[in-house]
Amino acid sequence: MSTTVATPDADELCAYCESRIFAHDPICVRDCDDNCGSPDYFCNFACLSAYIEENSLTTGNACAWNPDESNCC
Repeated sequence: MSTTVATPDADELCAYCESRIFAHDPICVRDCDDNCGSPDYFCNFACLSAYIEENSLTTGNACAWNPDESNCC
């Protein structure tokens, strides 16, 4: 499976706050567990973080850390 990398349009909007991404520090995210569909663009890490939290995207996907165990997973 391969993906194509392309620069988004100058007026591309943030998937979270709908600001123009290039007015900030843009981030491109692609879900490659779902056939590497179209990328989502975020204007900064704060919007990406809020989007992840609001959509519970880490639930069940993160390593469970236990301070009593020597390693994770």
